[in-house]
Amino acid sequence: MVKTTLVFAVLLIALGLAGYMGTGSLHPTALIPAWIGIAMGFGGLLAISPSEKRRKLFMHINVSIGALGFLGGAVEVVRGYVHAGIVDETYLIAMASKLTLTTLMMIYLLLCMRSFKAARRSGKV
Repeated sequence: MVKTTLVFAVLLIALGLAGYMGTGSLHPTALIPAWIGIAMGFGGLLAISPSEKRRKLFMHINVSIGALGFLGGAVEVVRGYVHAGIVDETYLIAMASKLTLTTLMMIYLLLCMRSFKAARRSGKV
C-alpha cells in the first residue's frame, strides 16, 4: 500500500500544479491538492520501514489525510455546483480540479480499506 500511496501523492502534486498553471498562477488555492500530495508522500516515505508498527502508524495517518481530502473536495464540489455564479474558464478548471481531487481520494480510500480488510483477514494485524 506504500507504493500506492506514493503514486497517489505524485498524482495529487501534478493535479495541484496543473490547476495552478491552468488558472494563470493567480489562485494559490489551486495548489491544495499538491499540499495534500506532499503530506501523503512524506507519510508514504516514512511508512517505508522494516518496523510494522511504524508502517501501520504512517499508513493510518495517510488514510486520515485521504479522508480529509475526500471530504473537503466533496464539500467544495457540492458548494461549487450550488453557488455557481459566473461560469468562465477559471471556474471550470477549478471545478475539474476539485472533482478530480475528490475522485482520486475516493479511489485511494477504497483501495486502503480493501488492503486493511485483507490484512485483518490474513491475521497480520
